[in-house]
Amino acid sequence: MARYGKAAGKSVESAMRREKRGTLRSGKGGKGGKVTSRKQAIAIGLSEARAKGKKVPKKAAKKRKAAKKRKSKK
Repeated sequence: MARYGKAAGKSVESAMRREKRGTLRSGKGGKGGKVTSRKQAIAIGLSEARAKGKKVPKKAAKKRKAAKKRKSKK
């Protein structure tokens, strides 16, 4: 079974094109700086696809090292 839907791929493709043209911007409402890295362009494309309800896996949960350390001490 495919993890990402075709529509999600199109969204990433669009973001990559905008990055190449220099029109892709980061931040809320596109008020941030110009995106220059491929990885960031892909992340923005996936984020946009998620917002539109396309088939994209959920973001990985951030692991907190400090919480683990506290648990191990007890």
